[in-house]
Amino acid sequence: MSTAIYAPMAGKLLSINVNVGDKVEQDDEIATLEAMKMELQVFSTADGTVASIDAVAGSNVTTTTVLVTLE
Repeated sequence: MSTAIYAPMAGKLLSINVNVGDKVEQDDEIATLEAMKMELQVFSTADGTVASIDAVAGSNVTTTTVLVTLE
């Protein structure tokens, strides 16, 4: 079963802090987002292995943007 991790708010994606194949646990930091002139860490919502990185650092994202997919 796959789990998509979405951007929590609209902003600019500064970095993805995981690679495909990495094992992550719930609440591990997976990305950094800039919104309203603040940096926000994005955390995993589940345990799993990173199956794909679905967003590109430097791009603008919204709450419907999938950042990472876990399996």
